[in-house]
Amino acid sequence: MHVPVLVDEVLHFLNPKSNENFIDCTAGGGGHTREILKKTEPEGRVLAFEWDKGLCERLKKDESERFLIVNESYTRVEEVVKEKNFFPVHGVLFDLGFSSFHVDESGRGFSFREEEPLDMRYNEDSLLTAKDIVNRQREEDLVHILHHYSRERYAEEIVRAIVKRREKKEINTTKELREIIENAVPEHYKRGKIHCATKTFQALRIAVNAEILGLEVALEKAFNVMEDGGRLVVICFHAGEEKVVNKFLKKSGVEVLTESPVRPAQEEVKKNIRSRSAKLYAITKK
Repeated sequence: MHVPVLVDEVLHFLNPKSNENFIDCTAGGGGHTREILKKTEPEGRVLAFEWDKGLCERLKKDESERFLIVNESYTRVEEVVKEKNFFPVHGVLFDLGFSSFHVDESGRGFSFREEEPLDMRYNEDSLLTAKDIVNRQREEDLVHILHHYSRERYAEEIVRAIVKRREKKEINTTKELREIIENAVPEHYKRGKIHCATKTFQALRIAVNAEILGLEVALEKAFNVMEDGGRLVVICFHAGEEKVVNKFLKKSGVEVLTESPVRPAQEEVKKNIRSRSAKLYAITKK
């Protein structure tokens, strides 16, 4: 079951009021959306974006006049808002953490804990998979992906091991990739706080779904559709996302509401360990 992070903080900074309209650009399990709907009764609406067809179908069961769901990437937020005449928009939420559904149920290789195909696509209509990247990308491009998207300190060693293995046999599963990584890195790295494969899997997921470029596009479009005085909240989970958000915070017409990123309280982390790396940023459109 997916547990939404920083719910009280999201509601504080979005500050939803009766009959206001909001956009949830990353609906996932719908946890944040449902809380926003409670605060905007009786006629406030939420337009929810969910790129994964399976998750979207689950959300569709609760669709109503107030809860509108689209199976679209958030990179099309401006276009969809115009198509559906969803105005005025009083606030927008981005929760950039991938859903527990993807790790626990999708079977698409988002986690190295189980043996699954190397897929990692949020939307299965997309052409590029993690398997394609691992087996087809040039060595220097793979190193760049690991450095750029996850700051993997042993990127060169891991990529050399990947290239050596794929010359003999195609790498098809998460188990195969995990074992390659474990054999490529030093012993002390395996004893760290996070598993030594975590950053490689993160970098591949980001590359497969073009997450950084998509976020840059979507933030601009979300800002465009908001009313003056509208609030935008973004929850980040890694440095690449933060870099994009911090650049956006310097945009003209933005009033920053969070002097420093808001982190989950220890109580929340104890209940939901996946919230530990969450950082919330909020702005108002002037």
